[in-house]
Amino acid sequence: MQRQLVIEGYAPRRHPFRRHVRRAVAQQRKLRDDSDVKLFALSFTAFFVCFFTFIA
Repeated sequence: MQRQLVIEGYAPRRHPFRRHVRRAVAQQRKLRDDSDVKLFALSFTAFFVCFFTFIA
């Protein structure tokens, strides 16, 4: 017996329990996350401190 593939969003009927459960929707951050820039600056500075320490 073969069953058709049904995409979840287009399913006409769902399980009764799943009809009553609210769908989880991820919230998007509105604040700008600059942790990558801070990590780059810290790594860049640490490299030059170590580099010039070994030269001196």
